[in-house]
Amino acid sequence: MGKKLFKFEYLLLFSVFIIATCGLIYELVAGTLASYLLGDSVKQFSFIIGVYLFSMGIGSFFAKFIKKNQLKTFVEVEILVGLIGGVSAVVLFILFNKVDYFQFILYLFVFSTGFLVGLEIPLLMNILKDRVQFSDLVSNVFTFDYIGALLASVLFPLVLIPQLGVMRTALFFGMINVSIAILLSFVLKNEIKSKLVQIKAILTFVLLLILFLFANKILSYSEEKLYGENIVFTNTTPYQRIVLTHNKNDYKLYLNNNLQFSSADEYRYHEALVHPALETAPKIEHVLVLGGGDGLACREILKYKEVKSITLVDLDEKMTSLFRDNPILAHFNQASFSNPKVRVFNQDAFLWVSSHHKKYDVVVIDFPDPSNYSLGKLYSHSFYTSLQKIVNPHGVVVIQTTSPYFAPKSFWCINETVKQVFKNAAAYHVYVPSFGEWGYTIASLHQHNFATSKRRLPNLKFYNHQFATLSVFTKDMMAQSVEINRLDNQILVRYFDEEWGKL
Repeated sequence: MGKKLFKFEYLLLFSVFIIATCGLIYELVAGTLASYLLGDSVKQFSFIIGVYLFSMGIGSFFAKFIKKNQLKTFVEVEILVGLIGGVSAVVLFILFNKVDYFQFILYLFVFSTGFLVGLEIPLLMNILKDRVQFSDLVSNVFTFDYIGALLASVLFPLVLIPQLGVMRTALFFGMINVSIAILLSFVLKNEIKSKLVQIKAILTFVLLLILFLFANKILSYSEEKLYGENIVFTNTTPYQRIVLTHNKNDYKLYLNNNLQFSSADEYRYHEALVHPALETAPKIEHVLVLGGGDGLACREILKYKEVKSITLVDLDEKMTSLFRDNPILAHFNQASFSNPKVRVFNQDAFLWVSSHHKKYDVVVIDFPDPSNYSLGKLYSHSFYTSLQKIVNPHGVVVIQTTSPYFAPKSFWCINETVKQVFKNAAAYHVYVPSFGEWGYTIASLHQHNFATSKRRLPNLKFYNHQFATLSVFTKDMMAQSVEINRLDNQILVRYFDEEWGKL
């Protein structure tokens, strides 16, 4: 009898560990998926965590009304958690851009999963309360619960997302959930007394396994429908989802569902980003590139023979490796990452700049748009203050600053923030068909006429060396009254969300 009780108790406590691990994984999957598809990771994770915890509380409340067949109900709930949590990413990927109420479906999945997980813990405690001393019961249940949560939080970013991706991670843990249900339904069959539970568990596991095996095809199908183009390849990194599409003679790169470049017109963007700064800077021997993990800015910089070294700092090692090793991508940047003049550091640019001391003649900043707080800090007064310490006294800095037409407050906010540090700054813009009107800010620590060229490259595809024409703004793009983007307020992220959210 003692051994049977021991087996019963620890089997159920082990299921607590699995519940906690899988439950947190489903929460992280929802948050990551929402960040990929909807942007603003801080807001998405905040809302999802809030809804998940609230729904757990509701589930815990309703657990007290389950008086009969508690063990059978517990196993059935375990099956349901595995099914809903497991298929969540599949369903959400397929439905994105197909329904107007996508966020409602997203939070319905989060609420349902949280409700069922919240139901399980008190239900389990009710099952064990007559078999285990109460003080030991509470201690053991919460110990296993928190250990499971820790394991999930460590595995998710370090192992699961890089190796499995979001969709297969959800399905894999759905299978783990249901495996525990299968184990319980057979080991405790005398207590459960229902073969139907065993059949449900096995069928659910088979369904999840089939979806897991075909996950890549499902993902490719949903992304082709989303982008409307053939998918050449995809890659999920700890920081972003990378998708390359192909249509006729045009390749397009998407990061977290946002267009990064189109091969048909990216030369306009990158020539406008690089050449005004390198033409006007007194010296260009040592160039720093922040962001620009596609190597396209480096391609333009390497056209100048005076350049002796390029230091590129980009957070995502997979991104820079892809653009170095993949033949298609390396063709776009003309193998710039294989050039001996280029050194790549895969580090957080904010931390790298604040701890670096070498000075540079030109700094080219090509960060993604400030769609969340992690990116917004890279456009802050604090960041530019750190940056000016590593710019030579007569050096030049150029920054991509989003669209002055679609996001004028965001554009002028960045420009005004730069002016607070560099004093001498000028805004300019170009038309890129894939993006529309796109803007930049060029700056220096001392008075400088940016329209003056120290050197000119012949045969550029777009830039005609007439900087003054790029710095003329029409009435609908004129300067606006904006606040400075500081690290403690991140007003830029709010501007960006308000302006791009209207489109």
